[in-house]
Amino acid sequence: MASTKIDGPGGGGGGAGGGILTNGPRNGHEMAPLNTRARGDGTHGVTIVLTASQRNSLTSVDATGEPERAAWSGKMQFFLSIIGYSVGLGNIWRFPYLCQQNGGGAFLIPFMIMLILEGIPLFLIELGIGQRMRLGALGVWNTIHPWLGGIGISSCIVTLFVALYYNVIITWVFFYLFNSFRYPLPWSSCPVINGTAVEECTRSSETAYFWYRETLDAAPSMDEPGGLKWWIVLCLFLSWTIVFFIVMKGIQSSGKVVYFTSLFPYVVLTIFFIRGITLPGAGAGLMHMYTPKVEKLADPTVWLDAATQVFYSFGLAFGSLIAFGSYNTPKNNCVRDVLLVSVCNAITAIYASVVIFAILGFKATVNVEKCINTNKDILFHHNLLPSINVTDLEYESAMELVPKNETGWKLEECSLSHMLDNAAEGTGLAFIVFTQAIVELPGAPFWAVLFFTMLLSLGLGSQIGILEGMLCTLFDIDIIKRVKKQHVTAVVCVFCFLVGFIFCTGAGEYWLKMFDSFAGTIGLVVVALMEMISVVYIYGHKKFTEDIYQMTGYRPGPYWQWTWRYIGPFIMVCILISSIIFMVIKNPTYGAWSKELGAVVQTDYPNWVMAIALSMILAGVLPMPIVFLMRSFQCLKVDLDIHQGSIRRNETTTSTKVMMDDDDTMSPDMAPGEALATRFTIGDFDVSFII
Repeated sequence: MASTKIDGPGGGGGGAGGGILTNGPRNGHEMAPLNTRARGDGTHGVTIVLTASQRNSLTSVDATGEPERAAWSGKMQFFLSIIGYSVGLGNIWRFPYLCQQNGGGAFLIPFMIMLILEGIPLFLIELGIGQRMRLGALGVWNTIHPWLGGIGISSCIVTLFVALYYNVIITWVFFYLFNSFRYPLPWSSCPVINGTAVEECTRSSETAYFWYRETLDAAPSMDEPGGLKWWIVLCLFLSWTIVFFIVMKGIQSSGKVVYFTSLFPYVVLTIFFIRGITLPGAGAGLMHMYTPKVEKLADPTVWLDAATQVFYSFGLAFGSLIAFGSYNTPKNNCVRDVLLVSVCNAITAIYASVVIFAILGFKATVNVEKCINTNKDILFHHNLLPSINVTDLEYESAMELVPKNETGWKLEECSLSHMLDNAAEGTGLAFIVFTQAIVELPGAPFWAVLFFTMLLSLGLGSQIGILEGMLCTLFDIDIIKRVKKQHVTAVVCVFCFLVGFIFCTGAGEYWLKMFDSFAGTIGLVVVALMEMISVVYIYGHKKFTEDIYQMTGYRPGPYWQWTWRYIGPFIMVCILISSIIFMVIKNPTYGAWSKELGAVVQTDYPNWVMAIALSMILAGVLPMPIVFLMRSFQCLKVDLDIHQGSIRRNETTTSTKVMMDDDDTMSPDMAPGEALATRFTIGDFDVSFII
């Protein structure tokens, strides 16, 4: 854009007080003169120079010579950062479970539909608006309208809640990773005391005992948390220390780590895939998972699960995608990036499901064999079999002779489908079910190290993105912007580490599930809904479409317009309403470990815990209406210096060029013949006042 230089009406006049000639066409950004004391020649004593702001250029610098905003060192670094953030633990331990529970292969239909109608459109909104404005979440929404500043605050608060407990998962992964170097694996057998296996272990399983007793030392309830577990505290300290060193310099430091955290999980998945499909029972596991149950598609909860999975798998509404987009060049093709990452995310989820259920199919086959051998031994002792070494046909014939009402023999159902139906999700899948499958593999410690290193990479990749989104939002605040990023990052990490002590007690897993159920659900959905409304209806879908066209050369068509304006918000409203309804109708419970039963018992949350949960939900939602009301009624001053897109003084210098007349008032500190020049940034333009 040609710079527009304005010097009073007519814009002309040279000489001693004539100012600067207007070179270039007028473009609607002309400003009225501020000095009302007209000179004799019709000019004014204040010269306003308006130029296009250089903050949209990665090579721009401010008055001190320092770059205004960090930038990716290359396209690959950006792409891997987005992949590392979006492809997280949910692709490994959530998506396979949803496929199994919601119609097998048929679940891919609602998943893909929701990906197209909900995930991709919102993904482009966050990435595109961040790239267009080159600001964090707080700065973006303040720039669109000061009344919307609460969206950035809500996003930052919810992100803080998620960062608190997400790093605890990395803590547990570290503990298992360290124990994976032991041979035999410590969860491969029950501990023996005085020649007798621990009763709690025999009542449950080796892997469940190691998880609940050796790792968590689980308390009976949240009302009796017990003390801090020093081994968890040490691992939590290690986790936050590593995260600090990764993100302390922003993308300058984290951008190098993503080459490992993003690519290594694919290497491990491929190794597990090659090993898994060669194991007995792998085909049965895959058939059980992907056999389509089309009738499930008539269940509304299946579609809700698909929409929710798409929403969380992309990491939407955390502010991280906005931050990542803001580090791009203005001409980066963000539409192509969105499509590539979306396809990669979906393929990764399906690929991980194949690997997981191939291994689980092998585990189920081994368990069926163990179950049959146990039943053969029982039948032999009741004289229904001549020996335990009989054929499968003889075994099945003997099972038919068992009295129908006989329960004292403790015979088990040895069905492959029954074993596979018991597949778990979340921590249960990673630390109990899959670890049991690893034990059955030859060279189990090697596979355990690979698996938990993969989980560590996935967890760190997502945690880097979560923290980057939160820190980028904090650095939109001017007072924090003046502090070194290392110092701010250190304060955030220390604070999160100290608050994380509640996850280091015997009730740590219970607290994590409470945070996961309440802290990052409704708040994120509300933030995402407000983001779509703000960009499409307040910023304007036409203006945003033009922004995308100017940045990429591609003008979003009807698909984007319909999903942005109608379909996407409708889906988000459905997710929000259904989440609230389920939360009210279903009495919230958590799974408490019972030492006596050797099993998990569903327990109601205490009232004081529900009060904390409600407080977290409100903390993530209320900043939006509070900021809106306070600024709309002018109870809160609109601080235009809160982000880079507002009025900001860049530099003040004196010029030896004669710009003043004798009748002008000079500063006492200025020598005769000098001029005072002050430059500000307003939105997308630099404005210079030359007096």
